[in-house]
Amino acid sequence: MKSVPSLSLAVVLSLAACNAGSAPSEAAQPAIEAHVQDVDPDAEKPAERTAETPTLQVKTLDGADYSLAAHRGKWVVVNFWATWCAPCLKEMPDLSALDKDNDHIEVIGLAYEEIEADELKAFLEERPVVYPIAILDVYNPPTDFATPRGLPLTYLIAPDGKVAKQFLGPVTGREIEAAIAAAGGPKAGA
Repeated sequence: MKSVPSLSLAVVLSLAACNAGSAPSEAAQPAIEAHVQDVDPDAEKPAERTAETPTLQVKTLDGADYSLAAHRGKWVVVNFWATWCAPCLKEMPDLSALDKDNDHIEVIGLAYEEIEADELKAFLEERPVVYPIAILDVYNPPTDFATPRGLPLTYLIAPDGKVAKQFLGPVTGREIEAAIAAAGGPKAGA
């Protein structure tokens, strides 16, 4: 039985390691322990809350304009990450495969850190992904998404543009596919 508390402590510590320098508050603890959260638009809203149907307009590293609204009709995975976050780096190949192997799923990576475009491009040459990446201004993040309190933070956006699921901490392609199936989308491999 000693391994279960040790495992819980290890999970909390690994998530805290990617928490941009501050320990999670008591209010954040349930989110960390839960790992996956259903987004209930009727629930009591905290001060910072993700919009039920968020908008996102960014310029990607390749200079293209990316608008979340332009991807309606598909499942979109919005992944907040950083180059210094080990769990973020671990999930990148899986998210890339998810994007590449599924016509109904698209991924967008949002680099949530102070980094120059050339530096991030060099980083991505070492760790390539097939999905677009944009650098966010950490002092002016997208207003329709709650400010990340830890990384990685991933949102699953349904084809109607609404948030279907939020994942705090690393997520796998299988977990995303299971969330899509649970929300009425196609099952994995379908």
